[in-house]
Amino acid sequence: MDFELDEEQVALRDAVRGLLGRTYDDFETRRRTAAGDRGYDEGVWTGMAEMGLLGLPFAEDDGGLGAGWLEVGLVAEQIGRVVAPEPYLAAVVLAGGLVATVGDAEQRATVLGALSAGESLPTLAHAEPGSRWGSAAHGVRAVADGDAWRLDGVKEPVPWGAEADVLVVSAALPDGGTGLFLLEAGAEGVTRSGFRTTDGGRAARVRLDGATATPLGEAGADRSSEIAAAYDLTRVVAAQQAVGAMAAALESTSGYLSSRRQFGVPLKTFQALTFRAADMYVALELARSLALWALMVHADPEQDAASRSAAATRAWAQVAKAGRHLGQEAIQLHGGIGMTAEYAVGTYAAHLTALDQLLGDARHHVGVLARDVGGHGVLDPLG
Repeated sequence: MDFELDEEQVALRDAVRGLLGRTYDDFETRRRTAAGDRGYDEGVWTGMAEMGLLGLPFAEDDGGLGAGWLEVGLVAEQIGRVVAPEPYLAAVVLAGGLVATVGDAEQRATVLGALSAGESLPTLAHAEPGSRWGSAAHGVRAVADGDAWRLDGVKEPVPWGAEADVLVVSAALPDGGTGLFLLEAGAEGVTRSGFRTTDGGRAARVRLDGATATPLGEAGADRSSEIAAAYDLTRVVAAQQAVGAMAAALESTSGYLSSRRQFGVPLKTFQALTFRAADMYVALELARSLALWALMVHADPEQDAASRSAAATRAWAQVAKAGRHLGQEAIQLHGGIGMTAEYAVGTYAAHLTALDQLLGDARHHVGVLARDVGGHGVLDPLG
């Protein structure tokens, strides 16, 4: 595989880095933005829309630019480098990706067109209390009411659920399976209770009491496989975002070890600390390679669903493990200042943990891979 970026991709990466760098050039700005009412900078979100970033992966007929997921991954990595609080993963990749895959022409044009223009914020309401990263809905049930559908139950946590304009809701169907529905966030029968996540982001508890919803795509169709594929794609893009965050955390740690002095010499003089920083670098580069490989697998139209799912699981298992390692080491090597909420490395670690909670931690994905180990051939190491 060719891992080199072409000129257009380099230009896109640099443009995104410039846009986010102008706003989040220091961590204090990011902290104030995340603490605000909406939790992200609406000016930055508008700027991302004007650059075409919000419509990057969607077809031109749906209001997008028709680019690929490789370009989306470049955007995500730059978001991770400054831990920008904008809900790019939740809105563009997860919710937007599902609408692009499942929705009919009118739904795609309406939802994705408004998202691409920065005029509407969609999010996926799928996780339920007690659920664990599955593709089926159980707690929220859909019932046909004439030509309409009504939803009852609770979704939690819903990323950016209190700030979203449109909810893409999964629900158990009367005849079995899991359907997807579009729902105006402020519709009757929808109660939203927002809260902050560990990294300063937003999530919500969404209660549905007979809320009237519109089927996304074909009514009554089981969308479990599409939901699973959407989460796999989100893991692959989130891996790029995590790599960006880990790279920034390592750079901050290396700079601290070079500038901070103890006993009259820089901390990097102490061999044990240098070895720990070197271990962080190795973990980062291994995670980067697997993350980029998985992204290229998903961008290849010749790959089947099973190959894409396996690539996403393998990559995220490694990225999640590396994220935990780098986050903890960055805090430890910064000493006491790394434990403070005002310092950047703690937020990088918190953001990597928040991604684990959204997409599954390393232990979960290693378990997924282990369940399939019997399907592989036996290798004789002495053969």
